[in-house]
Amino acid sequence: MASLDGLIEIFLQPGDLFVATPGYQIRTILGSCVSMTLWHPATGTGGMSHFLLPTRGTAVKEQEWDGRYGDEALQMMLSQLRSLGISPAQCQAKIFGGGNMFPDHMRDGVINVGMRNGQAARELLQQHGIRLVSESLYGVGHRQIVFDVSKGDVWVHQVRPSQATLPVA
Repeated sequence: MASLDGLIEIFLQPGDLFVATPGYQIRTILGSCVSMTLWHPATGTGGMSHFLLPTRGTAVKEQEWDGRYGDEALQMMLSQLRSLGISPAQCQAKIFGGGNMFPDHMRDGVINVGMRNGQAARELLQQHGIRLVSESLYGVGHRQIVFDVSKGDVWVHQVRPSQATLPVA
């Protein structure tokens, strides 16, 4: 589907990722999941992931990589960027998400999955020598994300959960 400004829109579901040349706009909605965007300023090429968990914890072969896991999603994006002639070290990264969707159900001393996802994204990018230029992590509620691959711009709208109102009897 084309957007009003002529960009082709792609919507990522959990576990999806998309790498593209200029002319694309990638959208997603994040709760405790995290998206990493990678963008190459000289070419306007970039990609975005939407992962659910930091890692599956076991080594798998490249053909078995799964975008639901942050470490594998990043490997998949890096592989696709390299196939387009892009050096990942020349990319800029932005990360988003990791929201606490159930703040009233937290136990003291327990790190929630959103926090683990955000921490993992930072560490993964650092391990691969990719410069993190911006982030919008944590907090309460979900985020709507829009990434303009041509310009490297990412728009974020965080939506806090509303208090349920009970009907008066």
